Amino acid sequence: MLKKLPAIFAGLVLTLVAYAATVELKPGHPDTYVVRRGDTLWGIAGKFLKKPWQWPEIWQANGQIKNPHLIFPGDVINLAYLDGGPRLNNSGGPHARVEQLEDAIKPIALERIDKFLKRTRIIGEDEFKAAPHVVGAEEAHLRATPGQLVYVRGLDAQPGQQLAIVRTLGRYSEIVPKDGAPQRFYRDSTDEASREHENRGDLTWHHGPDMFTLSGNVRFLGYEGLQIGTVRVTRAGNPASVLLLSSDIEVAPGDLVLPLDDKPYDAQYVPHPPKQVPAGMRVIAFTDTVDPSGGMVAGTDQVLALSHGADDGIENGQVYSIFHPGETVDDRFDYSPESAKKFFHPKDAKVQLPEEYVGHVMIFRTFAHVSYGLLVDGVKPVHLRDPLYDPDHL
Repeated sequence: MLKKLPAIFAGLVLTLVAYAATVELKPGHPDTYVVRRGDTLWGIAGKFLKKPWQWPEIWQANGQIKNPHLIFPGDVINLAYLDGGPRLNNSGGPHARVEQLEDAIKPIALERIDKFLKRTRIIGEDEFKAAPHVVGAEEAHLRATPGQLVYVRGLDAQPGQQLAIVRTLGRYSEIVPKDGAPQRFYRDSTDEASREHENRGDLTWHHGPDMFTLSGNVRFLGYEGLQIGTVRVTRAGNPASVLLLSSDIEVAPGDLVLPLDDKPYDAQYVPHPPKQVPAGMRVIAFTDTVDPSGGMVAGTDQVLALSHGADDGIENGQVYSIFHPGETVDDRFDYSPESAKKFFHPKDAKVQLPEEYVGHVMIFRTFAHVSYGLLVDGVKPVHLRDPLYDPDHL
């Protein structure tokens, strides 16, 4: 079940950029727009541009603003023309600022992805193998709630230190078929109903970083974990005693105890296309589904897990287009089942239909080999293993 963002433009002063001929204004666009509370950078860009990710290409820097992409409610976005090309600027910028940074307009609605920004993390193999874990609770309770003591084995921490309780949800791996075409997929997930029968040995990826199969090469990408609570160490030892400060669900044996993520994300970034799309980048899991490793999801505001991460050049704010591969069908008109043409040329009877555009996804958090993105303008259902391309891909 699927239940960080380095700021790529924060503190960056953009100079006047050359007009990109590919920038298309949206029909009926306004000449000015007053920023309102609740707006998003993607939404504002979409009022002016057919392609919101082209926002940086026509944004005119204001020398009095340290980061021109930090805009606030009440600011006025103006559309003007310079050297024949459109330019956007913020006429509200020069005024003295009293707003807090958290009041700045966000690139997308963070409440839709709050859980994935602050609580979801991808855990590496070595970290998982060495992670301390809950073995029990006070008064022999099987599960613990806030205010109770929890006992943790393998924890090297001092009294007073605060830590996170993390529950493993599943693990990701990649298969590279022998024909050379990369294909990544969500391998398996933990089952809440069978948690009492699970152990670290069952969950551990036993093949090292890579393994080889008859179908191709398989590479482990990481474990997905959800922070379900916080604790404070009250007594060092093995097991150590920790006080459960908060939790969304009951804490149980087998839950991991990991350091808190002091800065899980930076909410300030700007939609932009990637410099290069990694080969074989695909959708590998969904959220809000009973079986995140099967089926499809439809509609916008869906969080998708994607098969590449920071080590592959994925950055927050990058926008990708998703396409669904076309089906292979039989041409029964020219190659009827009874015809000699079908008998002697069976391969020619097969027709590969073109791939279909699904929507755009914007990256909002990255890990080493996995990233999370929000489907911002889906027009068709997203399927597992749908490939990702440059946002202008046709």
